[in-house]
Amino acid sequence: MGRFPQSSESKGSQKWIQKLVNENSEFFDSEIKKNLNLSSTASIRWRSPLKDDKYAEYRDYDAIKCLEINHKVALEDFWPHNGPQWDALGKSDNSNLFLVEAKSHISELISTMQAKNPDSRRRIRRSLKETKQYLGINADVDWSARFYQYTNRLAHLYFLRVKNQLPAYLVFVYFINDTDVQGPTSVSEWKGALSLLRSYLSIGRHILQKYVAELFIDVNDLEE
Repeated sequence: MGRFPQSSESKGSQKWIQKLVNENSEFFDSEIKKNLNLSSTASIRWRSPLKDDKYAEYRDYDAIKCLEINHKVALEDFWPHNGPQWDALGKSDNSNLFLVEAKSHISELISTMQAKNPDSRRRIRRSLKETKQYLGINADVDWSARFYQYTNRLAHLYFLRVKNQLPAYLVFVYFINDTDVQGPTSVSEWKGALSLLRSYLSIGRHILQKYVAELFIDVNDLEE
């Protein structure tokens, strides 16, 4: 199963993304559309994490079903079971798809591939390599290590936007002033860390850049 109910007493980025989607959706929508230069008239209907759905998060085909996606290339041909578990999923009136990854602490940027099955590992490495090649990144850097969560999210944007020709967008949300987890207190802290991430991965401006949003949101604005 790819549906995972979450606690209403969560902390960190999970807590704040729940607040954004359920209590501050107009603000969230506005920030996304402004960042991506999208029409302000098409509203986003958030599919997760919803309060009346036990704040469930989705992954794999349950995420596909949650967004009501009709795809040409099967997800299982691109990525094995237990792929990204999305912090939020949304779909606009004009069928734009929004996949959200949220962070409250810089250490959350660091991750490595956890798949143990040899076939799963091969499939992941193949798809990461395919994504790198499409983006024009020739550096011999292992995308399954160090910042794997970032790279596998980019790979899924490639899967939807390029292989399936769907209007998908990837939204990274970086929270500021989350004192519960002693997170960054300024945009510059996040940008410094992200600059190092992109440098390590050899990611500069690329062909999918206009479909990727980076939002820096102060949690104090969500408490008011």
